[in-house]
Amino acid sequence: MDAKTPVDDKTSFAQGQLKSLVERIERLEEEKKAIAGDIKEVYAEAKGNGFDTKILRKVVSLRKKDANERQEEEAILDLYLAALGMSGGA
Repeated sequence: MDAKTPVDDKTSFAQGQLKSLVERIERLEEEKKAIAGDIKEVYAEAKGNGFDTKILRKVVSLRKKDANERQEEEAILDLYLAALGMSGGA
């Protein structure tokens, strides 16, 4: 019998779908790599213009968070610093 069975069709479809997903992921990974290179160039430009890139990265990170999340993290940080005797007010 040379006729395809429904199992063969399902297997073939699943293989095609898997290949498509893998190819999409690979394409996105390449795009991510290119974008990461672009971001690196912007940080290099910022450094060349005298900006502290470590602080700039922190600013970018903080801007991703909402105000409540930032306040909660700052409160916990202040608590930890105070416990270690590193607080300016202690």
